[in-house]
Amino acid sequence: MNKWIRLCLLILGAGTIYKLSSMKDVFYVPMVEDWGLSNTQIGFGFTVYAMVQTIGLFTALYIADRFSKKLLLPIGMIGVGLCGAYLTTLPGYVGYLIAFGGMAFFGEVVYWPALLKAVRLLGTQEEQGRMFGFLEAGRGVVDVIIASGALFVFVQFGEGKAGMQAGLIYYTIVTIGIGVITYFILDNKDQIKSDENAGADEKVFAGIKHVLASINLWLAAFCIFFVYSAYCGLTYFIPFLKDIYALPVALVGAYGIINQYGLKMVGGPVGGLLADKVAKSPLVYLKWTFLVACIAMLLFIQLPHENLGNVYLGMAATLGFGAIIFSQRAIFFAPMDEIGTPREFAGSAMTVGCIVGYMPSMFAYALYGSFLDNYEGIEGYNYVFYCMAAFLFLGFICATVLNRRIKQMKAAQA
Repeated sequence: MNKWIRLCLLILGAGTIYKLSSMKDVFYVPMVEDWGLSNTQIGFGFTVYAMVQTIGLFTALYIADRFSKKLLLPIGMIGVGLCGAYLTTLPGYVGYLIAFGGMAFFGEVVYWPALLKAVRLLGTQEEQGRMFGFLEAGRGVVDVIIASGALFVFVQFGEGKAGMQAGLIYYTIVTIGIGVITYFILDNKDQIKSDENAGADEKVFAGIKHVLASINLWLAAFCIFFVYSAYCGLTYFIPFLKDIYALPVALVGAYGIINQYGLKMVGGPVGGLLADKVAKSPLVYLKWTFLVACIAMLLFIQLPHENLGNVYLGMAATLGFGAIIFSQRAIFFAPMDEIGTPREFAGSAMTVGCIVGYMPSMFAYALYGSFLDNYEGIEGYNYVFYCMAAFLFLGFICATVLNRRIKQMKAAQA
């Protein structure tokens, strides 16, 4: 089967599997009014989710390479779907937490590293930017379609308790259905098998040891870390435009849609194509966009925001910056092929990238939020923006060092 068709199937799964764990985006009000969960209880579900994800990713170092994507991807999707089926019964608070822990395990530990591995193995080194770019863009499209379907079902069944349950059943059926289809479409050529020299487990642990000893891999993981640190700051553009530029309420929703969905859909393929066709290297693309974004943010800080008063100028500037970050986020796993990590250990390599790369979600929002709580007006936002610029500059240094090491490695091989 054509690799682009297989990529479309992977995109369909990746855009669907997390809709159940992000049910609050559509069903927050009935979760409180009809399910009986408090705001704190809903929030604690995501705390449990993050804890299981963080701890579980260490086991994914073994799982992602020991078992084939043909097995892991369907198990991940069907597992999340079964958790969704349990949630349709509207269990008590403890059951709600258990379900979220289960979705974190199946979605983040079993599914996500295996998905990244599958995407990497689909394309050549010269196609990595496009592969990951289209993955990110496609996820944005599927996000909108699946969430819109859930909203339609919710409305058709009366919007209250029955509507929420119908919406959850819809998510469950779609997730499990795509999981079953995935099993019959994918192959298991990536599975590590025993031979006369070593057993499968021995090979996997040797691969983990090799991956963890790779300086290039750690540098690539920290490139992801610095992109994600800046990405977390994009959240604060909306309150910035509201507080400093007096963004009208009518434009808040439109800006949020463009910021979260529009930039993802456009930034993914554009970043991927630029990385492959112009920069000829995802890492080189990350290196220079780190620098461009850092300079752009420092220049943005110097603008007399409180005197400009033109909300459309502020929206254009922040969306332009966001487009750069989204294009980076789309391809920040692509250098994993470029650094020379053996493809048979792609799962554990991607898992290290996940563990390190997504760490900012544990501290960045609290850090940025503390700036806004402790410093009023433009001063607080400037601290947020300076912090984002610092992360971007560190990313430029990290990518520069890694690019130099790769050049030296290629020269030595030549």
